[in-house]
Amino acid sequence: MTALVLSVRVSEEERALLEAASELARTSLSEFIRRKAVDAAEEDVLERRLVTIPARDWKKFEAWANHPAEEIKGLKDLADKAPTWRA
Repeated sequence: MTALVLSVRVSEEERALLEAASELARTSLSEFIRRKAVDAAEEDVLERRLVTIPARDWKKFEAWANHPAEEIKGLKDLADKAPTWRA
């Protein structure tokens, strides 16, 4: 993987806070900021509520959505199993 440089401007107070947090996490400032930024980006992408389906794919989407449900044995077995906190 090629590492690229990303520059971010922060205030003195923000930098001090980030440095303190990275020390508590026992990691470098750069690694702390990188990990937190990637985590936040993943969460934003996964929480996206609006999905755009291109017109050329609409018929394929409708076919998929209207396809009869299939029973997946492993998921059925899991659903029938008591949760570990109740066992």
